[in-house]
Amino acid sequence: MEKPSGRREPYGRPLRLRVLGAIVGVATLSVALFAIPLAISMGRLYHDDTTASLDRNATWIAAVVHDDVVRNGVTSVPLPRGVPSTLTVGFFTASGAKLSGAGPGTSRIAAEARDGHVHEGVERGFLVVAAPFPSDKKLAGSVRVAMPYEIVRDRMYRAWLAMAALAVVVIGLAAVFALRQSARLAAPLEHLTRAAQALGSGDFSIRAPRSDVREADAAGLALEATARRLGDVLDRERAFSVDVSHQLRTQLTGMLLGLESALGRPDADLAGVIRTAVDRGERLQTTIEDLVRLTRGGHTGGPEPFDVLALVEEIGADRRAALAEAGRGLTVSVPDELPGVAAAPAAVRQILHVLLDNAAIHGRGEVTVEVSDLGDGVAVVVSDQGPGVPEGTDVFARGARDGHGIGLALARSLAEAEGGRLVLRRASPPVFSLLLPAR
Repeated sequence: MEKPSGRREPYGRPLRLRVLGAIVGVATLSVALFAIPLAISMGRLYHDDTTASLDRNATWIAAVVHDDVVRNGVTSVPLPRGVPSTLTVGFFTASGAKLSGAGPGTSRIAAEARDGHVHEGVERGFLVVAAPFPSDKKLAGSVRVAMPYEIVRDRMYRAWLAMAALAVVVIGLAAVFALRQSARLAAPLEHLTRAAQALGSGDFSIRAPRSDVREADAAGLALEATARRLGDVLDRERAFSVDVSHQLRTQLTGMLLGLESALGRPDADLAGVIRTAVDRGERLQTTIEDLVRLTRGGHTGGPEPFDVLALVEEIGADRRAALAEAGRGLTVSVPDELPGVAAAPAAVRQILHVLLDNAAIHGRGEVTVEVSDLGDGVAVVVSDQGPGVPEGTDVFARGARDGHGIGLALARSLAEAEGGRLVLRRASPPVFSLLLPAR
């Protein structure tokens, strides 16, 4: 049993063949509908034209030759001058028997002329016209003028052959035009197909070539815009994953280092070390839950405003003990009332953790967290008394040489995703300001 392949083959005929078949089919049908009636009409025209010529000659000969030669049974009647050599002329009695000239011994068409009218028809491979002799007396006979029907048929065949050749030329031109049009219409779609396949393979720098087909160009522009958006989203997701892994790895490393240090000191307070490890583990669990919540929620502000004061005081109480162990203090300054913030609590919590981690690791002295009401927003300012950031260093760039980069880059991306801003207000001593929109 064959295994189904991952790639489905397209159904139906290619567009090139469809356009080619449609144009050539319409051209062929049009030529046929025009040429067949024209060929029939031309055949009738040639037949009628030849018959009219024979009619004129037969009437003229009957008028020139006296009917007495027929009445008297003359077997040799001279033809008048000017009779075309291609004609076969014979004189017949009223009963259709030949008296003189060329032709069969008896002629049905010549016998029909006894009613005094000109008769025509095909007889023994000849196109025949019989004209009676004009007479006031009893009808004496008729003149039979004939021409081989092959002459008329050859003339029609030559005309039909010329029409067929012209039809072939027209259909050939239509085929050439159809090939060009099918290539013109199919090429942009083929380019779009290759671009879509490249996009599916992860190439977000695709550029669909321009054509003179508006719809295909519009589809190409839409595909390019989609590729750029997908590339930007993927870049942001990759950067977010790198930042998150850094945050988790940093906290896990700190917890492991504390445990290893305690194991290496015989006089270590194991109960205190375990409590610190448990606190760091709980904080790591909170970080993981916040990041998972942000990833699933798309980094957007919550439907309801939350209390910034309670969050800041919670984080301050969590960090005050850790800073006190290092001989440093933490001061939290908050007003009595603040407007609700239009941001996700998980995002704000992670941003503050990053800023406090940055102050604890790279800063010195007292750490200050100050919250203020801006009217249309809330500002959270985090500062310390350390040397700050060297001049010309972008602390929000990933991979900054001073070690600030990844965590602060994550914090800025979270702030921007929530409609806020994270800025470095002063480089030394460092002052970071988180601006959040009010709900």
